[in-house]
Amino acid sequence: MIMSNLQRKRIIEYLKQGKRFDGRKPEEYRKIEIKTGISNKAEGSVSVKFGNTEVYAGIKLEVIKPYPDSLDSGVLTTSSELNPMASPDFEMGPPKIEAIELARIVDRGVRESGFIDFKKLCIKEGEKVWGIYLDIYAVNDSGNLVDVAALAALIALANAKMPVYNEKTERVEHEWTKESLPLNKDAMAFNMTIHRIDGVFIFDPVKEEQEISDFRISIAASLNKGKARISSIQKGKEGTISSEEMEKVLNLVEDKIKEIYPQIIKYSELK
Repeated sequence: MIMSNLQRKRIIEYLKQGKRFDGRKPEEYRKIEIKTGISNKAEGSVSVKFGNTEVYAGIKLEVIKPYPDSLDSGVLTTSSELNPMASPDFEMGPPKIEAIELARIVDRGVRESGFIDFKKLCIKEGEKVWGIYLDIYAVNDSGNLVDVAALAALIALANAKMPVYNEKTERVEHEWTKESLPLNKDAMAFNMTIHRIDGVFIFDPVKEEQEISDFRISIAASLNKGKARISSIQKGKEGTISSEEMEKVLNLVEDKIKEIYPQIIKYSELK
């Protein structure tokens, strides 16, 4: 994105005053909109919007062979697609580094939190397990795709239903059970990406804000007995972060997760 020096200066001036162009405070999220069941072909599907940023997420399940190092565990595979319809910054063709990084941040936040009980996805040890395929599609990029995609992944997983597996034919039938995926609701980790712009830390940036940020930190956290539990952290962009700034970021995350976590649980079918 090409930005004028004047626009950059004005964004920084507003942030120094504790304001943003859209009227939000630095730590405030845009309006979150959720719509589940957007696909009748997927075991779980959802549309998630933060302001004008929109992402679709879908879940498909297949019976596959387990990995050699985890013969009694199911498999999670996460992919993301960033196409030019979502932003002129994206190109057609094989996944670029932005799409790969997005999928890895989302995957790590889900996997490391313990949200999915992979052991319960085993059908026959060493031979058959359930494979979960999580597909993420960017519909419109108006900033903070990572957090929108991560929330879409959580809700798609939470709302997914297991398909029917016919043990006689050893095939998956084209119908769903009422059984949900084996999930641990207490480990449901919400990803929060914090950007620093000229010394000011902000949540949920719009595209203009994230373009001029010094660095970003993506942290997946859950709330357990009133305390924040961090399951993954990933830094992006070239700016360096001091130990004092990292401590401040962790404090911001701890405060924010206490505020927003009840909403995240409400958005899913997990009770």
